[in-house]
Amino acid sequence: MIEFPNELEIVMIRDFDAPIGLVFDVLTKPEHVSKWGATPPDRMLECSIDLRVGGEYHSSFLTEDGSEFTFRGTYLEVEPPIRTRQTWLFELWPEAEAVETIELHEAGGVTTFTWTLAFKDKAGRDHMSSFDGRQDSLDEMEDILKSLLDPNRA
Repeated sequence: MIEFPNELEIVMIRDFDAPIGLVFDVLTKPEHVSKWGATPPDRMLECSIDLRVGGEYHSSFLTEDGSEFTFRGTYLEVEPPIRTRQTWLFELWPEAEAVETIELHEAGGVTTFTWTLAFKDKAGRDHMSSFDGRQDSLDEMEDILKSLLDPNRA
């Protein structure tokens, strides 16, 4: 589900049939993010995460047409396993400053993932006119979670 609560924010919500700790790990450990951060035919080139307040993350991927895209930011809050809040910069749009918040809540073995991207201004928010790849990444996360919960699936 994608929501636009105001002209500066985007909110995406998704449920995963997995415990909160495992979902947090898949969201924050490079060995997992490198698998869902770029989905085929795109290929992850770099994925580094220093998961602490003041720590930085950086990921870059190569698309099928040979274009390279990079995301980076600095962690502002880290509360395992329920929340991270970090600056968000897509290097193709350096003027589109945003803060990304990921919140997790578990009930009955299902973890609800809430992703919020809050832009500094409407001009930055206007860059996000589509969500190409975001749904694919969440689907890939779900597959990773299933394989971790049932290693026989891998």
